[in-house]
Amino acid sequence: MTRLVRLAAAAVVLISGVFLVLPLRGAALRTIARGLLAAMGVKLVWRGPAPRPGSLLVANHVSWLDVLALLAVTPSRVIAKSEVATWPFVGLIARAGGAIFLDRSRPRQLPAAVAEVAATLRAGHSVAVFPEGTTFCGTERGRFRPAVFQAAADARVPVVPISIRYGSPSAAFVGDDTLWSSVRRVVALRGLTVTLVGAPALIPEPGADRRVLARAAQASAGVHAVRFGLAA
Repeated sequence: MTRLVRLAAAAVVLISGVFLVLPLRGAALRTIARGLLAAMGVKLVWRGPAPRPGSLLVANHVSWLDVLALLAVTPSRVIAKSEVATWPFVGLIARAGGAIFLDRSRPRQLPAAVAEVAATLRAGHSVAVFPEGTTFCGTERGRFRPAVFQAAADARVPVVPISIRYGSPSAAFVGDDTLWSSVRRVVALRGLTVTLVGAPALIPEPGADRRVLARAAQASAGVHAVRFGLAA
């Protein structure tokens, strides 16, 4: 019964969010994100200083819930894979909220995406990204890919490393898992907590190297990769 009630509540918030986000755009995203987390019984905990507007927020990636958690903490434009734009309701809300979509099958588009992120940061809007590029669960972590850190270096804005942790491994969305099966698993959990820990901001120096910045951010977030790589 709890699962059905939470699914129904989440559906109501999601459908209502479509009507809110179209006229209000980014201003509604924080309300929608908080509403969805509450509807699914997920408690959000933030620890650390509040990120300054116009910061690049970089976090480890565990679940689709990560996006909701970040948006619930602070207004930001999220870098998302292009497939998200096609998801029912979610894609519409993401597009209206200013998500920056990245087609990972077309690496030649990466410089244009980095330039868009830099322009967004210069305009005073925060941008959230998961530099690992995919989700990880347990002790294994991916490296923070350095490409997007070039945007922070170019725009000369703070980089805020954020560690995302869940109270249950069942919240992870990895491997061959489907979104629907993950949603059903999450709403069946009792007392699920997602904790976001923000580290002090890193301020890029003139001419900062994106690879060095990526390693520093990963270390500050306490996310230990299997190995560090230097390729963009």
